[in-house]
Amino acid sequence: MQKIKNLAYLLIVSLVLFSCGEYQKVLNKGTAEDQYKMATKMYESKKYSKALRLFEKVTPTYRGKPQMERISFMIAQSNFNEKNYSISGYYFDRFAKNYPKSSKKEEASFLSAYSYKLASPPFSLDPTDTNKALESFQSFINTYPDSDKIEEANKHYKELRYKLQKKYFEIAKTYYRTADYDLRNYKAAIQAFDNLLSDYLGSEFKEEALLYRLKAAHDFVLKSTIRRKPERIKDAIEAYEKLKRNFPESKYMEEANKMVVTLNAEKKEAEDIIAKQKEFQKSIKK
Repeated sequence: MQKIKNLAYLLIVSLVLFSCGEYQKVLNKGTAEDQYKMATKMYESKKYSKALRLFEKVTPTYRGKPQMERISFMIAQSNFNEKNYSISGYYFDRFAKNYPKSSKKEEASFLSAYSYKLASPPFSLDPTDTNKALESFQSFINTYPDSDKIEEANKHYKELRYKLQKKYFEIAKTYYRTADYDLRNYKAAIQAFDNLLSDYLGSEFKEEALLYRLKAAHDFVLKSTIRRKPERIKDAIEAYEKLKRNFPESKYMEEANKMVVTLNAEKKEAEDIIAKQKEFQKSIKK
């Protein structure tokens, strides 16, 4: 029994060594046709890394030929299966554009978007792949509204949109939180919250963003000179009205109401000081 096991083991090892030797021989010295056949064999055996090395070799020979459509899809799929998601996103997209009549165009379009989504990093990092995924899913949804993948595409689209909103919301909050150290960040925070609210209508962060927009404007008033206060108080009160109008039952209204009381007091004080300054100026001219 042990001898049979040993013979079986030796047979398997021999086959593996022969297979590896055959692969290396075709990779290094095989014809383009041999390499194409071996690449397809490696692909079908799920040895995607080896397949990609061979596809790289044969691509110049088969470019412009009928086989190139199949090669292009296998290159994209191999990269996807190897978790090279940014690369597979690029190749699936290129496939869909280069072969508009292909039966695999719809699949490639979806997989391009999905690849970029899988490549998309946490919200705090570079959003390049996130943006590519969002654009690609939007294009897929517009192009294939009746696809059996449309529900999944919409789900991915919403998740990506949320990720970008969270990114820009956190950036705006960071400006606000650091404004005490650099007063210019009050303006940056206000602008960032305004951009979020205009770019993402119906945002999941809308209520909280409106509160922070008000807080930034309110705190900016308190740090301002008398000359600057009237205009900034007006802006802050408008921010309060917008929060109240959109979320009259907001859990933040108590906090917002306290801020508007402060703003009205600041407004009266600023108006009184400015009026006295004007009277003083008139008295000097006389």
